[in-house]
Amino acid sequence: MGYPADLLSTRTVIKPGLFAVIPKDGLVNNVLPFLTGCRTSIVASPKMGASFVQYVSYVEPNGGTNAPFANAEKEESFLYVISGKIDAETEGKTYHLTEGGYLYAAPGKGICFTNVGDAEAKILLYKQLYIPCEGKQPYAYSGNVNEIAYSDYDGMANVHIKDLLPVDQNFDMNMHILSFEPGGCHPIVETHVQEHGMYILEGEGMYRLDDIWMGIKEEDFIWFGAYAAQCAYGVGRKPFTYIYSKDCNRDVVL
Repeated sequence: MGYPADLLSTRTVIKPGLFAVIPKDGLVNNVLPFLTGCRTSIVASPKMGASFVQYVSYVEPNGGTNAPFANAEKEESFLYVISGKIDAETEGKTYHLTEGGYLYAAPGKGICFTNVGDAEAKILLYKQLYIPCEGKQPYAYSGNVNEIAYSDYDGMANVHIKDLLPVDQNFDMNMHILSFEPGGCHPIVETHVQEHGMYILEGEGMYRLDDIWMGIKEEDFIWFGAYAAQCAYGVGRKPFTYIYSKDCNRDVVL
């Protein structure tokens, strides 16, 4: 990084247990023993109050895992390709993923991956503990967001959503793409039991988190916990789009 060009400043805001906003320029690399040829930052973990762990990773050509990611008992996992070409494997099957491609691995199965392209790849990794439900069993699932049509979000023609995983009770989580056209917004200030991990894929927005409004832009990461008030407006000249996680289909355990 070298010497700073100006006074040190940041847009980072961390409110443990409530929310976090982490811009790209504040990230540091974490050394992880299961990865080779990767620059990886852990952007969410239980240390801030999240119930999951999320990573942003830049993978060199031929870089990737040297041991499975998230194959501990009850750990379910997800890989999303922001850019580049990744071969990802779970349960003995290999999936060829390009930009917008993704893979979900069932609990305890883990994911192995390699950058098979000639350029650096950028990916998101995610893991959490699966919550069992009698008679339900999740399964490996792969797709590409570029092959999924948008649906209007809550009946609004200027906000659009894609579901990346099947909407059924075998899964206790989902991943979504939410996109606001300039001027689009949530219909209400949402307050709910679910938490989200969000990575901004493009554009700019104004986001309310708890009682703070913040400007948000491409490559920012946001986490917010249960019952943190939240909503957003899309601003600027292009869509404000992000991928986000959501826990679902399970009751609260006492």
